[in-house]
Amino acid sequence: MANFTTSDGLSLYYTDEGAGLPILCLAGLTRTTADFDYVTPHLSDHRLIKLDYRGRGKSDFDPNWKNYTLPVECRDVIELLDHLGLEKVAIIGTSRGGLNAMGLAMGAKDRLLGIALNDVGPVIDPKGIETIKDYIGRNPAAKTFEDAAAAMAQAFPEFTNMPEGRWLEEARKHYTQDADGLHITYDKRLRDAVLAAGEQMMPDLWPFFDAMADLPLVLIWGLNSNLLSVDTVTEMQKRRPDMILGRVPDRGHIPFLDEPEAVTALNKWIEAML
Repeated sequence: MANFTTSDGLSLYYTDEGAGLPILCLAGLTRTTADFDYVTPHLSDHRLIKLDYRGRGKSDFDPNWKNYTLPVECRDVIELLDHLGLEKVAIIGTSRGGLNAMGLAMGAKDRLLGIALNDVGPVIDPKGIETIKDYIGRNPAAKTFEDAAAAMAQAFPEFTNMPEGRWLEEARKHYTQDADGLHITYDKRLRDAVLAAGEQMMPDLWPFFDAMADLPLVLIWGLNSNLLSVDTVTEMQKRRPDMILGRVPDRGHIPFLDEPEAVTALNKWIEAML
């Protein structure tokens, strides 16, 4: 566990554990390094580096919320790699992390060994975006972890056959608790950045997907996802027939990455880089 200082003066938190193939884990929009706790035991033979983006988790919140953008986050990633003296890494990108991975493929492909996309592609289903807008930047109504876990189970019916206690684990990972109740683990002004981005025309991200050509690529797809559609996955396969695809049943957005289908697909991807 450590911190490094970005070129604009923020202290960002990261972890760096293990040895072997360096794999950088980039979390979802509002998430932290805890996103990858479930998959970590399955990747114990490799070097796992996990980052809290600016404004999330144990990293500094940015005094200017307009810096909560993909280009700035990609710059932070490059600065982390430079800080660690790493020429190249593989990236597991969950949701927003996958968008950042595609951005890095477009702008800094020479720093990449391969990319794993967790339930994200070049087209974001509007239903998923609306769901995000509903909750982002707001503390939950639940006052205890147990109440939050129960609320999650109701809010995400697309997740079935869950491991015992998984929703409670999720609540403990992604909220903090004090006498006033539960609190989000990220800067509430991330909501402003997301809403501002939504007012602009979404760029065509297919060129960013195509920029990953020749890099080992895997897609982990929650079959009940409201963010990644069948049509998008079909087009991704058409453009990258060599793409490894892990279809994860009983999961929406996002798979936890410890599902057998996800682990198998990730291992195939890793083998392609060794």
